[in-house]
Amino acid sequence: MTVTLAIVGAGTRGTMYAGYAEQFPDRARVVAVADSRAAYRDALADRHGVPDAGRFTSWRELAERPRLADAVVLATPDHEHAEPVAQLTALGYDILLEKPMAPTEAECDAVVEAARRSGVLLAVCHVLRYTPYTDAVKRLVADGAIGQIIGIEHLEPVGWWHFAHSYVRGIWRRADESSFSLLAKCCHDLDWLRYVVDAPPVRISSVGALHHFHPGNRPPEAADRCLDCRVEASCPYSATRFYNDCLADPRRHAWPLSVLTRDLTEAGVRTALRDGPYGRCVYATDNDVVDHQVVTVSFEGGATATLTMSAFTPGGHRRTRIMGTRGHLEGDGERITLTDFVTSEVSVIDVVGGGADAGSGHGGGDLGLMAAFVEAVATGDRSLVRSGPEESLDSHRMAFAAERSRLTGGVPVELTPPSSSVAALTAASAH
Repeated sequence: MTVTLAIVGAGTRGTMYAGYAEQFPDRARVVAVADSRAAYRDALADRHGVPDAGRFTSWRELAERPRLADAVVLATPDHEHAEPVAQLTALGYDILLEKPMAPTEAECDAVVEAARRSGVLLAVCHVLRYTPYTDAVKRLVADGAIGQIIGIEHLEPVGWWHFAHSYVRGIWRRADESSFSLLAKCCHDLDWLRYVVDAPPVRISSVGALHHFHPGNRPPEAADRCLDCRVEASCPYSATRFYNDCLADPRRHAWPLSVLTRDLTEAGVRTALRDGPYGRCVYATDNDVVDHQVVTVSFEGGATATLTMSAFTPGGHRRTRIMGTRGHLEGDGERITLTDFVTSEVSVIDVVGGGADAGSGHGGGDLGLMAAFVEAVATGDRSLVRSGPEESLDSHRMAFAAERSRLTGGVPVELTPPSSSVAALTAASAH
């Protein structure tokens, strides 16, 4: 069976997920594209040979028609998730939903309820669950290689340039327009910790703040835009230097450069830096999201985990240390180092996967997710999806609890069991 897909949101993520149909045309085919931006909509539709009748200006326009595909890939902005999920699931579409599920806890509950009510398959794009690296870690833990997990240290090294691009100048710079940075960036990581420990979280505490990217740290001679700035050459966050470097590297054209402009020339980039948000001084934007945060999680059974999200790192894969009763595991997304406490033997396992970021497939997770989702739609075997609504709600509840703790100076938040509707969905999914 070839699964037909409607892509709602033709930006970076929607385009990437649609690319699965190009690689595996016998498994998936794009038959519709919806996006308010004509240039993005038509570029993706042309790429997949979608006729005019399959091109829509919004998800609402798509939802006004009878169902025309097996599934929808919903890659709209964070605040445009809950309502389209409700309407599209009611039409019978299976849904692949970009993370986060929604920017508020109530909307996340509504997403889960919509999936329960309609009975369709809903998978959330927690791509870290689908990487070969994660498979290797899970296998070692399940095989008892480190005994019982006692503690985990996990680092999400966002990277100085990525944070400036996405969370200072970009669309995730303001919590009221998208979501707070821990939810936007690290619901992935909270989900991964929950997946590896394989126990429900019971307590969360967190501290963090917007430490650096604000007017108080602006150099005296800095201009509002990097193109006009006298100190740009010595600034770590120079947009001029960063995006020109991206222009010179074809691997970075799809992301992050295409977020600025579709005119991938020196003149096009310069115009974008002159007129658009990505040329602004990082100390003179309207951003308000946290740039460094630490979260502590206690799980049922006693295991603990700390997650550090930081802008002030090189980019790259997440880095993790897992401390167990019989061994210690350290990994960086590509290599696992395992120490056996019985034999004192240290073994190294190299894992084949893609690059760490969105432009490089998230370590193979993007492809793994799409393969699992398409196969689940084709066969009806929902066990292939590792990140259904109930599992994803757990990780989102962790993020909301962490934010409540952060806003109260680190006061721990106890996590209560999920609501009855979510519990019903979980029970139904188990049968």
